[in-house]
Amino acid sequence: MTRPRGIWRLAIAGAAAFWIVNLLISLTPVAADYRSALSIRYVPMLVEAALGGLLIATCVSWVLLRFPDRIPGHTPMAKSLLLSLCAFIAVTVLIDVPGKFLGSLPDPWRLFIISMSFNALRILALGIVIGRLGDRTQRQ
Repeated sequence: MTRPRGIWRLAIAGAAAFWIVNLLISLTPVAADYRSALSIRYVPMLVEAALGGLLIATCVSWVLLRFPDRIPGHTPMAKSLLLSLCAFIAVTVLIDVPGKFLGSLPDPWRLFIISMSFNALRILALGIVIGRLGDRTQRQ
């Protein structure tokens, strides 16, 4: 599991999972209302989700492959989910909190909870896929 060259396989698979969950969420009425409240255009949002998912997946994959013994947990799945939780907390603190509460948005708490829910689903999917592929890599 410590082969750094396997990072792109994990990162691309994790980013794909992130983007697919984002696409499925974006088709819901809640997401349409959220985009409308924040004046987010659909196609640029899909591109940003692909880039954001790739960035998060690359970070999770790199740490997972580079420092496997320093991450708590017995399996790559547990380690990947822990790293994904850290990524979720970072995204929430660095992006969601300032974006929702430092502006003049109507009903920032509602938008913050929706955004956290979306991110939790997307980042969880990313972590599961990376962990699953990490399990396979470790068995080989």
